[in-house]
Amino acid sequence: MKKWFAVIGNPINHSLSPVMHDTWLAEQHINASYIPVHVEEDKLCDAVQSLKLLGCSGWNVTVPYKEAIIPYLDEVDQSAKGIGAVNTVVKTEDGRFVGYNTDGLGFIESLGAISQTNRILLLGAGGASRGIAHAFKQLGFSQIAIANRTYANAERLVEELQLGQAITLEEAQSTLGQFDIIVQTTPQGMKNNSAALPIQLHQIKEHAIVADIVYNPLVTPFLEEAKKYNVRTVNGLGMLVHQGAIAFTYWNGVKPNTEQMVERLTEQLGGNYVNR
Repeated sequence: MKKWFAVIGNPINHSLSPVMHDTWLAEQHINASYIPVHVEEDKLCDAVQSLKLLGCSGWNVTVPYKEAIIPYLDEVDQSAKGIGAVNTVVKTEDGRFVGYNTDGLGFIESLGAISQTNRILLLGAGGASRGIAHAFKQLGFSQIAIANRTYANAERLVEELQLGQAITLEEAQSTLGQFDIIVQTTPQGMKNNSAALPIQLHQIKEHAIVADIVYNPLVTPFLEEAKKYNVRTVNGLGMLVHQGAIAFTYWNGVKPNTEQMVERLTEQLGGNYVNR
């Protein structure tokens, strides 16, 4: 019997996940398909029950259901519990449905070779920052600072995760040269006015990595600003691909080719692929 997988969300027609997973399934000669499913906000329970009854082998979850789906699952992995959100559902051999979160680990994998001694600055204290910070904690990183426009939100996140330190954006600005990796997760990173960006980058450390979780556009205003200082920049497309690859591995027991997929999707989005 042919397997099938899905991604659920609202909206969903913009998702790159179907082309990504269908390509990987074909490359691995797996008899399966992957479809997008639009779910109205008051129909999540019905949608989950339908996916189960129709024999879906697993699915991804995108906005706005990453938190809301948790009560409809049989179990939630520790990674998803710590974040409070699920982006991947796996059907076990005994027919149970378990939720995972692969976003943060996918982001870290997109950075390539980094060391636990690296000092990390996260800009923003929302859901994306939470997932990334939790993944860093899972992997043994401890030198993490979280800066947010509302300091209390950064402080709350640090307390909940029992990780790192909360600092103000002004403190992040004045100590920027101490950080090896800067991760931008705030809406301010999309503003074209450089003065409106969350922090200025003129004091950035040589050989630092500057990352933005957004992949469309491939070069955000924040990354455009970072390029002026000849540091390495990483957009959110790698996060998309690597979190998808982790989910694919959960479902099929084999890891797909991520580098070729990043190249393919970069070209699809009209950018030039750079092998970092």
